[in-house]
Amino acid sequence: MPEAIAIALEEARAAAARGEVPVGAVITDATGAVLARAGNEVEARADPSAHAELLALRAAAAARGTKWLADCTLTVTLEPCPLCAQAASLFRVKRLVFGAYDPKSGGVEHGARVFSAASCHHRPEVIGGLREGECAALLRGFFAALRQP
Repeated sequence: MPEAIAIALEEARAAAARGEVPVGAVITDATGAVLARAGNEVEARADPSAHAELLALRAAAAARGTKWLADCTLTVTLEPCPLCAQAASLFRVKRLVFGAYDPKSGGVEHGARVFSAASCHHRPEVIGGLREGECAALLRGFFAALRQP
């Protein structure tokens, strides 16, 4: 079985091919089995909340028939924004793994630092920087192409 970050990168590349910001996410259970995977669908759905993380979290919970994902890992190619970090907390994921850091819009290691707030409902274990260079390069390439005349 491919590692979760490789699957998330596949989803990010597919999102880029659809004209979406290339972010991909995957939810795995305690055994490493994939419960759900998604890429951004903000443009396709005309929904600013259709982030890869939210789509994957919702699909995994639906597949399990529960609102909690307490034994699960959310793996995503980019540090989650505050919205997605809070969603990971509310779904009670055990672990959050991400690739590229997001100094501008991140909500875990940067910006709001959702899991550091006293009001945070649940703090997952956080591992950042997994295949960071590859994840960051995908995003840089996408935005560089948008700026081309």
